[in-house]
Amino acid sequence: MTIDFKALYPKLIHLLLDTVFVVDEFGQIVFVSDACQPLLGYSADEMIGTRILDYIHPDDLERTLAAANSVMSGKSHTDFRNRYLHKDGSVVHILWSARWSEEERLRIAVARDVTALRQADQTRNALYRISEAAHAAETLRALCDGVREVIGELFPESDLYLAFHDAEKGVLSIPDWSANQENDWTEKPKDAGTAIAEVIRTGQACMASRDPAHQGMGLITPPKPEDADWLGVPLISPDAVLGALVIESPLPGIRYREADRELLQFVATQLATVVERKRAEERLRFMAHHDALTGLTNRSLFYDRLETALRSATRNEGRLALLYLDLNGFKKINDTKGHETGDQMLIEMARRLEGCTRETDTVARMGGDEFTVLLTDVHGRASIETAVAKFRELMSLPMNLEGKAFHVSCSIGTALYPEDGATARELLSKADANMYLSKRHTS
Repeated sequence: MTIDFKALYPKLIHLLLDTVFVVDEFGQIVFVSDACQPLLGYSADEMIGTRILDYIHPDDLERTLAAANSVMSGKSHTDFRNRYLHKDGSVVHILWSARWSEEERLRIAVARDVTALRQADQTRNALYRISEAAHAAETLRALCDGVREVIGELFPESDLYLAFHDAEKGVLSIPDWSANQENDWTEKPKDAGTAIAEVIRTGQACMASRDPAHQGMGLITPPKPEDADWLGVPLISPDAVLGALVIESPLPGIRYREADRELLQFVATQLATVVERKRAEERLRFMAHHDALTGLTNRSLFYDRLETALRSATRNEGRLALLYLDLNGFKKINDTKGHETGDQMLIEMARRLEGCTRETDTVARMGGDEFTVLLTDVHGRASIETAVAKFRELMSLPMNLEGKAFHVSCSIGTALYPEDGATARELLSKADANMYLSKRHTS
């Protein structure tokens, strides 16, 4: 049996899963196999006679032209990768094998769709990067910064919003990346009717439209599938929806597809697990350095802060003050009114002390009804006397606890660096002695 191979070749070419392109020296497509339709969404008839460059992703146009010129100069390519635009607007990643036929003056190339392979690589890399960020980050905010880099590489043309939901307050806590400062957060209300609120309410991913007036929130009105320029996926723990991970298009023309949703959901699933672990670590770290009742700095962390402040003051020839405070008559109130009332009184005292100090100062509970305040960058005894008078005035205000008004006072002892001591031990001893001296004068 004689086989007509010339007649068979076209049929074989159209059976190939990879797409065969033949392009003339002017960049016009003169032949394309039937595999072009599943690859780019266009039929062969639609593509023949058009320019191959019309289908290339704009960001890859320059280097694709350089590769084409290289092929036409006689250098074959077997591993060139670039991006093309599908008929539906999505991006297709293609691996090319191409050579130049000088006799026919034609560029012959075979195109393989490697989009799924690239997505698998991205997914694996994202998992590794998130794990790496989780190990490196000491705080939740630092973890968010690491995740931002990962998402930025996966979706370089999109804006990212990462929101954590506080169910009790009904607000969203969002890292404030506009300030580019560590630990900056912004709180926004979780407005009903927004796409992000729907993601958190349902625990389901949502493709929606971007709301130009409210960045990251999204419009709940569903767009046509091909017009989605907002994509949000939930951060889900075993017990609740922690928040949402959102990307949106800042520019026209960028649209999200099902593959984008799957990739972002994968990242969100890994992130939710890491967030739960990071929150648990932060709670343990907080408990180790803070008083369980009042939330104030505890004795051990206060000593560390005092030592650090002393070293800084020594280097910079600065001054600092240490205040030791004790509630007068607290034991009697605790014994007669109950420990719950006593605990509420200590909590109220802690909040008042925090309310009249700066962020650079440190308030600590040393134990029982004894508190210390470390004041940095002070300007002599006159300024300390003013601060003490302010503390006394604030503490003299009635405390409304369980429907009853309690009037309490406190004894305060002070010590000033460097006049009253050069070490933490000397300053604490001096402030403690002055506190008991004050207590005797008021008793």
